[in-house]
Amino acid sequence: MSDLNATAAALLGLLHDGPATGGQLVAGAEEHFGTFFSVTRSQVYRELPALADAGLVRLGKQGPRSSQQYIITAAGKKAFKAWLTSEPGPDHLRSPLILRVVNAGVLTPKQRATLFENARATYAQQLDDAKAAAKAAPDPVAKAVAEFGQAHARAALKLVDAVSPD
Repeated sequence: MSDLNATAAALLGLLHDGPATGGQLVAGAEEHFGTFFSVTRSQVYRELPALADAGLVRLGKQGPRSSQQYIITAAGKKAFKAWLTSEPGPDHLRSPLILRVVNAGVLTPKQRATLFENARATYAQQLDDAKAAAKAAPDPVAKAVAEFGQAHARAALKLVDAVSPD
């Protein structure tokens, strides 16, 4: 695994905090990355064996209900640091909202209105959450990430306003 993908790198970054099970990594990703980088349960459980096969993590203690802890290895720390210092490349936006907007032509006017109404409510809530996160941020990095979340939510709201007929 010479070139880490972003999901593998995210997991290695989370494992820097200490051993964790797949479920703990999913929860940690949601807590640490918020809405700007989603990591699904299936991605975590697909990446962990590949990371172990590559020698970047090793198995730790077996937990309750057959949960398996993973621990980052020295090679994993080195690979993660190399990933952090490499050229990031382009961002890959995967927005369910934009996908729906692009395909909204197949919906009835009422269905489109509902789509935009729901999207507006979702992104308004995300904006409120990001504002609260920025206000409560314990450090400048967390504050900057929360402010990025605000900008993203505002951009999504602007998109919805631009394409909705009201």
